[in-house]
Amino acid sequence: MTVMGVTPMATLFPHDQPHIVVVGGGITGMSAAYELDRAARDGAAPITVTLIEREARLGGKVVTERNGPFIIEGGPDSFMAQKPWAAELAREIGLGDELMVASPMRRTIWVLHNGRPHPLPEGMLLIVPTRIAPFAFSPLISLPGKLRMALDLFVPARRDDGDETLADFIRRRLGHEALDRLAEPILSGIHSAECERQSIMATFPRFRELEKRHGSLIRGMLAARRAAPPSSAVHQSPFMTLRSGMGALIDRLERHLTARILTGRQVTALMHNPTAVRPYRLYLDNGALLEADAVILATPAYVAADLVDKAFPDLASSLRAIRYVSTATISMVYRRSEIGTPLDGYGLVIPRSERSQINACTLSSVKFRYRAPDDYLLLRCFAGGSRRPELLARDDDDLVRLAQSDLRAILGITAAPILTRIYRWHNGNPQYDVGHLDRIAALEARCPNGLLLAGAAYRGVGVPDCIKQGRDAARRALALVTSVRPVKS
Repeated sequence: MTVMGVTPMATLFPHDQPHIVVVGGGITGMSAAYELDRAARDGAAPITVTLIEREARLGGKVVTERNGPFIIEGGPDSFMAQKPWAAELAREIGLGDELMVASPMRRTIWVLHNGRPHPLPEGMLLIVPTRIAPFAFSPLISLPGKLRMALDLFVPARRDDGDETLADFIRRRLGHEALDRLAEPILSGIHSAECERQSIMATFPRFRELEKRHGSLIRGMLAARRAAPPSSAVHQSPFMTLRSGMGALIDRLERHLTARILTGRQVTALMHNPTAVRPYRLYLDNGALLEADAVILATPAYVAADLVDKAFPDLASSLRAIRYVSTATISMVYRRSEIGTPLDGYGLVIPRSERSQINACTLSSVKFRYRAPDDYLLLRCFAGGSRRPELLARDDDDLVRLAQSDLRAILGITAAPILTRIYRWHNGNPQYDVGHLDRIAALEARCPNGLLLAGAAYRGVGVPDCIKQGRDAARRALALVTSVRPVKS
C-alpha cells in the first residue's frame, strides 16, 4: 500500500529486532511500555518499543496538580490496596517509601438520606452488615428495609454463572431499599454507572462468589471478616495512594521508560498485512509511517475503533458498542476557621433518589495526609456521569456554584472557597453493561495475532486493573513476536 506524503520510519529501527508499538500513553500504555522495556533491559529479548500519545503529556486521567501547599487530584486519588499491581509497580520504580494508606482514624463514609448525612453503620463491609447493633440502630435504613436485608440469610442462592445487573442482584438478595440507599451510591458510584444496566460479574464478581460459596452475602462477609488478619480487618484502610499524589507514579514511570516516546502525535489509521515481515502499519498525523510486529492499543475503545475501522470493520463496530459517560471533579479549598470539619469521615455519597446536583463529595485532606495544611480543608465533589450528563455543558463558574449550593444545603458550608479547580473527563468513564465480559471475550477473539487491547474499557477501570492489563498485554506481545520472528543473539 502506498500513501502519498507518508515518510517511512521503519528504517529508524533495527530490522533484525521485533518492533512493538504501544498506542496510548495513559497508565495502561505506560505500564505496557515499561514491561517491554524491562524485558529488553534484562536481556530477555532485544526489541524496539515505541509509545505514541496524542496529548502533550503522558498519564491520561492520572494527573496531580500542586498548587502551593495543596495537592489536587484531577482523576483517581488512590487505588484499592487488595489489588496488588499498583503498589508492586510503585515499589519496582523506587516509590515504595511514598506509598501510604488513608487516614485510619476517620474511615466513616456518610450517606445522604432525606437531605441529611447519616454515617454508614459500623461493621458494614461495602453494603453488607456484619454487626447487628450498629446496623439495627442506624436511621439510614427503615425497619422493613432492615428486615428485608436480613432475609439474605434465607433467600436461595443463584448457582449458575450467568450475568445480571447490579440492580437485579441487590434487589434479589437485599431488597429495594438497600439498592437505593447503599448499592446505587456506593457501588454504581465507583463506575459512574446506572445500576439497572451495570454488570455484576464485570464489576463486583465477588458478591456472586460469596453467594455461591456461602448461600448468603451476610454469611460470606462474616466468614471473610473472621478469616482476615486482625490488622487488615480493623486498622488497615482499603485505600492506598502516594504521598506526593498519584501523579508521582506517572512522573517516575516516565523517567524509567527507555522506549521511543512520541507525544503530541496521533495515529490516524492502522493497516494489517499478515504476509509482511512486519504485519502492522500505523499512519501518523504528521505523515510518518511506522511498521510493527505487534501493536498494543491502550486507548479508549472508541479511539481504538477509529484506528482499526478500515482494516477490521467488525472489530471497530464491537469497540464502538462500549458506552462511555462524562464526569467532572470540582476541588475546593476552605479555611478551617470558617467551616471546621463538616463530616467526621472520608466523605459523602449521595443516592440518585436525593436528586442532588453532585454525586458525591470526598474530604480529600481528611482522607489523606499531606494534601493541605492543617488549617485548610481540601474537598472534591463529583458531577455528571450517568445521572446528570447535562452538567458537563455548564461552564466552570456554574459548576462551582452548583457544588457550593449543595454543600450549603447538606453540610452547612456557607463560606467561599479560596481556591477551586475543575477537571472534566469527556467520555472518560467506560460502562460495564450486563453481559460485558462475554462481549469483551468476543471482541478479543476478533483481534488478529499481534493486535492487543488493554485499558479501562475492558477488564477493570481502577489504576491497578489498568496496570495489570498493560503489563499482561506486553508479555503476550513479547511472547508472540519472539516466537514468530526469533531475535538474533
